[in-house]
Amino acid sequence: MKITGPPDIAVDVAGSGPLLVFLHGVGGNRHNWTDQIVHFSDRFTTLAWDARGYGDSDDAPNRKFTDFADDLARVINHFAIKTQSAAAHLVGLSMGGRVALDFWKRYPHLVASLTLADTSAGAPPSPEKLEAFMALRRKPLLEDGKTPADIAPEIVASIAGPTITDIAYARLIASHVALRPNSYLDTLAAVTRFTDFPPFESISVPTLVIVGEHDRVASPAYAASTAAAIPGARLHIIPGAGHVSNIEAPAAFNAALDEFLASA
Repeated sequence: MKITGPPDIAVDVAGSGPLLVFLHGVGGNRHNWTDQIVHFSDRFTTLAWDARGYGDSDDAPNRKFTDFADDLARVINHFAIKTQSAAAHLVGLSMGGRVALDFWKRYPHLVASLTLADTSAGAPPSPEKLEAFMALRRKPLLEDGKTPADIAPEIVASIAGPTITDIAYARLIASHVALRPNSYLDTLAAVTRFTDFPPFESISVPTLVIVGEHDRVASPAYAASTAAAIPGARLHIIPGAGHVSNIEAPAAFNAALDEFLASA
């Protein structure tokens, strides 16, 4: 279904009960959360979105990072009557975790709990390093005539854990193949340049920090420092997983989230 915009936001919804919202990463879409939608829909109204510019959601040029949180507020408010609760449990992976943090800062009354999966929200690199990173991502797509399908294997190889299954690998490839080049690059720029996150010590909702053992993007050490800075936060490291831990190790991811939500 779609939540009317602009932009229109595509969502998958299943189950009933409190609202549990899944937010994908910069190379993802709502289908990244299929295992979680199925697993949790017997207890929650589970929802996964395509962020603006992804999947079946409308694009929106000149996006700001804060636009994602504003879109999310619209989605949560749409389901407030159905779930009989205005607040949602948020589960964000990588970029999705950054969206969740910004959302908590600006819409705290709509947040029941936070799960930050494979998320980094520290200081950005220097402007020179940031521009070099963006140039590296722009060149294949804008100058070399390559498609997301051409660059997907290299990107997936850089984020996957060493024991990734063939099924998980295929899902990550498909996710990156589905990217819209301009939307992807615009979003990547917005995500990497945003720094106005809430101080971790100010977060006052139950929080779980999940990270793959072999995450090279948001390291276990960084995840541990994040959990230590958020009052009462829990840390869970998923053995064998890389950066997209919910796809690489869905059973372990779901078990950790189950335990957390039972007391959140």
